[in-house]
Formats: sequence, structure tokens, C-alpha cells
Amino acid sequence: MSTNLLSAHFRKKLLEWYNPTSRNLPWKKDATAYKIWLSEVILQQTRVEQGTPYYLAFVKKYPTVKTLAKAPLDEVLKLWEGLGYYSRARNLHKAAQQVTEVYNGKFPDTYEEILALKGIGSYTAAAIASFAYNLPHAVLDGNVFRVLSRVFGISTPIDTTEGKRQFEKLAASLLDKKDAATHNQAIMDLGAIICKPKNPLCEKCPFSSDCKALEHQEIQQLPVKSKKLIKSNRNLHYFVVYDDKSIYIQQRTSDDIWKGLYEFPMLETTSDQDLKKELKILFNGQPPKLPVTPFIYKQTLTHQYISGFFYEIQMQPLPNILQSLLKIRKSTINRYAYPKIVRSYLQDRLNFLS
Repeated sequence: MSTNLLSAHFRKKLLEWYNPTSRNLPWKKDATAYKIWLSEVILQQTRVEQGTPYYLAFVKKYPTVKTLAKAPLDEVLKLWEGLGYYSRARNLHKAAQQVTEVYNGKFPDTYEEILALKGIGSYTAAAIASFAYNLPHAVLDGNVFRVLSRVFGISTPIDTTEGKRQFEKLAASLLDKKDAATHNQAIMDLGAIICKPKNPLCEKCPFSSDCKALEHQEIQQLPVKSKKLIKSNRNLHYFVVYDDKSIYIQQRTSDDIWKGLYEFPMLETTSDQDLKKELKILFNGQPPKLPVTPFIYKQTLTHQYISGFFYEIQMQPLPNILQSLLKIRKSTINRYAYPKIVRSYLQDRLNFLS
């Protein structure tokens, strides 16, 4: 079968299967560039079920890109709290300011201009360009990688330059350039509903008679990733220093995943000896006696296993320790955005602290 016939065959089967109401998602109903962009950023590294309430909250609080641009970053991070990968929120805020300053609040309508915005990669640019403006750009997210690798039996690792180039070429050749929006949504829905990572519904797939992976019993082996993820272990020691009315927190300023979020005074150590040494520095040579048993919370990130040890230290009056710390009233502690591990601790201990 020639490439043109193959593409026509693929598009025909895909569109015969596609039902626009199969996934009744709120951003499908109002396909403006701003709302599509918002949904795509939220759904990066986030399941639809988890991301939808956040999308609705953002649209309600920031109905236009200009309102998002004007919002304080702390406020945006607070609304994002719990979604993780906070660089997405920081980039979202920065890109909103770019759209406001450069385009007077009107989202750009070319692929190249969209791609130039902060935090937007080729996939997100293609999604916005096709869904908002029906421009002929093929999307290539996890769902599409999975569908294409299985249907066409492609074992080239998707996380390599060669693999990305191969899949980009294939996706572009299959694209219905006259109706890119419908085509892209259809193939993404197919991956989400039918060609799932585990337990795919092959018997309901429009490509079951064409699927190379199904024919060769390689469904679970495709798509292929070459890089095995190695996770590091981190021990974070949090010191919850408080008196009757006040408590110490600090804002993370280092350029990491939690930049801009708040936490308790924290030391990251590899041994008890390191902890004692650093604690002495933190408290100007007069460290308090720590509780024998801290509260322990754990969090798993893409590249890290994090163990958080929370030591509650009541001191009357509060000592003057590092200047970088922020002394706040305990009653206001919920106004700030925290990493998930700190938020988990606060949810359990808030009544005690307030």
C-alpha cells in the first residue's frame, strides 16, 4: 500500500471510530487558544481526573490571559498547589505576561509565535495551533506515541532523537491537514480510551486488524524507552519552630522544582552527624533539643524518593535565627503554597499548630 493510501486508510478508520462526545472535557466546549493552552499545561504530567478541577478553578479565577498575567506569582502557585511540577505554573504565569505585553492579551495564532512562549514545547504548540486555529500541525504526546508505535510496530525508542524524528515524520504524514483539530483530538482520544498503557481494549480498536503489535503479541513491549529512570533518595529535615502565636517559614529561592513555594526551616543531610552540625549553625550555636520521634512523610517524584522528617519545636519566645526566615502568625499559615510533603504534614497537624 502506498504512503498516500496508507494515510487515507488510517484517517478513514480513525474518523469512523471517533466520537467527539466520548470524552466530555470542559476545554473541548470552548476551544479558545487561552483555555486550550491552560488545559494542556495542567495536563502535562497530570491525569485528566486530577487536572480537571484545577482547570476549572483557574478559568474561574483567571478568565482571560490578562487576568492571569496580572496575578501575583504567589497567588498562582497557591492555586496550583497539589499539582506538582511547579515550573509549569511559573512558566504559565510568565507566558501570560508575554502574551499580554507583546500581543496585548490576544493569543498568537501562528505555530512559531506560540512555540516561542515560555514553557511551550513542540507538542503544546501543535495542540494550540490545531485545536484553536485548525493549523496543520500533528500532535505527538504520550497517547499518540503509544498508538503509532503499536499500530505500525515501531520499536525505535521514543526518547531518542532518532525516535522522535521518526514519529514526527509518521504523525505528519498521517495528519488530515484539512481538519487537523478533529484528527489530533481523535488520535489522542484513541490512546486515552482504547490504546491504554495497560489493559488496552484491543477488541474495540478500529485498527485491531492492522495493528502490528497485536499481530506479533508486542502490546506490552511498545512503545520502547531506552533510558531507565534511576531515582535518588533525599532526606529533608523540617524544623517547625513556633510559639503561642507565631511560626517560622521560608520561601525556596533555589532554582529547583519547588522554587517559589514555602516550607519550614529545612536541612538536607546524609547523616545524623551532618544534621547536628547544620542545626547548630541554623540556631546560632544554640540548637534546641529535638523530639525523639519526628513526624515522617514520604513523597515520590519522577526522579526522587523524598523522606520528610518534621520536628516540632516550641520555643518561648521565638529566637532570632536566620534572616531568610519569615515569621508569620499561625492563623495565616494556610495562605501560602507548600510542596505536597509539607502540605500533607499541615493537613494532619494544623489543629495542633493553630
